[in-house]
Amino acid sequence: MTKRADKPITLADVARRAGTSTAVVSYVINDGPRPVAAATRERVLAAAAELGYRPNRIARALRSRTTGVVGLVLADASNPYFAALARHVEQALERRERLTLIGNAGYSADRQRDLVDRFLAAQVDGLVIVSAEGGDDVTDLAQAAGVPAVYVHHGPSDGRARVVGADNHDAVREAVAHLRGHGHRHIAFLGGPHDAGPVADRRTAWRAAVADDPWAALLRCDYSRAAAHSLTRRLAAGDALPRALITATDEQAIGVLSGAWASGVAVPGRLAVISLDGTPESAHTAPALTVTRQPLEAMAEQAVELLSGRDPGAPAAHAPLVIRRSCGCDGDQD
Repeated sequence: MTKRADKPITLADVARRAGTSTAVVSYVINDGPRPVAAATRERVLAAAAELGYRPNRIARALRSRTTGVVGLVLADASNPYFAALARHVEQALERRERLTLIGNAGYSADRQRDLVDRFLAAQVDGLVIVSAEGGDDVTDLAQAAGVPAVYVHHGPSDGRARVVGADNHDAVREAVAHLRGHGHRHIAFLGGPHDAGPVADRRTAWRAAVADDPWAALLRCDYSRAAAHSLTRRLAAGDALPRALITATDEQAIGVLSGAWASGVAVPGRLAVISLDGTPESAHTAPALTVTRQPLEAMAEQAVELLSGRDPGAPAAHAPLVIRRSCGCDGDQD
């Protein structure tokens, strides 16, 4: 029989139902500081569920000087890549009973700094920064506040911050080799207006992989579908479209596909395309995009482990090549 709805369930209530002490219930609810036998833990959790017990976060914060809240700053919440990465980070934090506050920087370094400042004022326990820019000033803010911060996708290169990412160099080399396997000698790369972070890494890896080809073209536009669509149409109209193209992002690749269709350019017959993100949407384009799939779930898990003070000791995660039709292959791998 549960307590009346107007009377909150306490640790003592759970302890009585589970046949144990309030201290043991506290160890289970707070995941420490002392270990609890598996059978006892299950009994306590079952009792808490039966009674509808909900921990008082404010009281817990006062006792432990923690809030159980983590601030997550996104470079661009409207970009499917960053949105998918945010979902995996939030899920990893939820598994550890952490609440996530999310802020959208919109590719603005000033906005990113402001969000971090406000999250720190809200007494977050840590910061996960999914950034497309640098972050030296943000690192300074976090360190001054004594709050751990982990960057995902891109971060400062001075070694003061922990940064989690994928192995872009292997991914790009594999993409170039695959297109050459289809007989393409000249493989172009579509980067951003001013490459930074992972996009710069991808461009550098592409340049190294095509070092034997002086005709390999570097193309640029911003990261939107509209910009890539317009660029593709201009190149097609001027008969300057490459026969094989690696795009830095899925958003650009989708714009390339729509621009090619509008220009009457067959993909992959006239233009073969591989993208370097691997968002879920890439499987549903026409034709479906061949991609190097970024290991977002592994990156998120590694970031949260680092934030918790545990070093998983894992190297940069591999981004596998997922074969679909845009590269010239006959079937889809997934």
